Amino acid sequence: MSLESAALARVKPSATMAADAKARELKAQGRDIISLAAGEPDFDTPDNIKDAAIRAIRDGKTKYTNVDGIPELKAAICAKFARENGLAYKPGQINVSPGGKPVIWNAMIATLNPGDEVVIPAPYWVSYPDMVALAGGTPRAIMTEAPSFKVRPEQLEAAITPRTRWLILNSPSNPSGAAYTKAELRALADVLLKHPQVWILTDDMYEHLVFGDFAFFTIAQVEPALYERTLTMNGVSKAYAMTGWRIGYAGGPEPLIKAMAKVESQTTSNPCSISQWAAVEALSGPQDFIKPNARKFEERRDLVVSMLNQARGIRCPTPEGAFYVYPSVEGLIGKKAPSGKVIGSDEDFAVELLEAEGVSVVFGAAFGLSPFFRISYATSNANLEEACSRIQRFCASLG
Repeated sequence: MSLESAALARVKPSATMAADAKARELKAQGRDIISLAAGEPDFDTPDNIKDAAIRAIRDGKTKYTNVDGIPELKAAICAKFARENGLAYKPGQINVSPGGKPVIWNAMIATLNPGDEVVIPAPYWVSYPDMVALAGGTPRAIMTEAPSFKVRPEQLEAAITPRTRWLILNSPSNPSGAAYTKAELRALADVLLKHPQVWILTDDMYEHLVFGDFAFFTIAQVEPALYERTLTMNGVSKAYAMTGWRIGYAGGPEPLIKAMAKVESQTTSNPCSISQWAAVEALSGPQDFIKPNARKFEERRDLVVSMLNQARGIRCPTPEGAFYVYPSVEGLIGKKAPSGKVIGSDEDFAVELLEAEGVSVVFGAAFGLSPFFRISYATSNANLEEACSRIQRFCASLG
C-alpha cells in the first residue's frame, strides 16, 4: 500500500527548488558551481526593516496574532494599495499569509471543487498548476509564444469554458520576465467582462522590478468592474529582499478573504509575528532603495541578454521586468554534448550544462513551455559574466 495520497500523486516537486538543492549539494561536494536557479534577490534586507523586527522582539511582540494578519500590517497594506495601485481596500478585505505561496493555496483550496478549471498562461511559475491540482481543480495551460510570452485575448477567450473558475495572471512573470502593458490588460479585461463566472488571481510579486519606461498596472486598476472578482496578490519578498521573512498578502472581496482566513486558521495559523512588524516598516518606511535596486537588475538583465545571444544556438528575448530571462535552446536540440549524450530536450540541456560547466539553470518544461530554460540574474555581475561565459563555451562544444 502506497503512503502517498491520491491528492499528492497529482503533483510534482518544485523543479526550481530541486535545481537549487542540487547545486547546493554539488557545492558541498567541492564542485565549482554557479547557481542561477533560485529566484532570490542577492541584496540584504534594508536596515530599517531589520531594526523594526528587533524592536518587535524587544517589545515582546512574539505571541500569536490574528490568524490572517495584525491590524497594523493590514492598514499598511491598504495604504500601499491606495498609494501605488489606486485600489481601495478595507482591512477586512486583506489577507496576510506566511509567504505568497500560501496566499494562492488558501484561495484555491477555499474555492475549487472537482471539475473546476483554472486557466494559466504558460510559461508559468512552477507551483501554480500543482497547487490547483492539489486543491482538486484542473489546471488548463495557454501556450504563449516567444518573444513576448503574453497571452492574447483570443487565446484567453478560447480557453474559457463553463467550468472555468479562475484565471491566474502573473506580471511581471516568473519565469519569462514578461509584463503586461495597460493596453494589454485592457484587452484581457474585455474578455473577462464577458465571463462573470471567472475570477482573477493577479500575482504582482515583481511589481517594482520593471525596467526602462515600463509602467506597471494591475488588472483591477485598469478595469474597476473586475474589482469584485479579483484577488490582487503581492508580498515583501522580492522588492524588499525579504524572501526568508515569509510574508505574502492580498486584497480581494470580503467573502473570499474570510474563506481564506478559515483555511489559514486550520493550517498555518498566523504568519510570524516578528516578520509582520518588519513588513509594516517595509511598506510604510522609506522606499528610496527600490528604484536603485531595480536599475541594478536592469543592468544585469542587459548583460545576460547580450552574452546569451552571443552563445551558439541560443535566442534570448529581452524581458520587461522581474529578474529572469527565458532563452530558447531550439537551435541546440539534436546536438551532442561532451558526455556523448544527445541534447533532446531543454531538460537534457540543463543537466549536461551542470555536468560539463557547473552552471545550474531550470529547464523550461518545468514551467510548461519548451524548449527554453530559466536563468535568475539575482546575483553579482561577476557571477553572471562567468556563468554566461561557461554557457557560451558549453554551447560551442556541442557537436
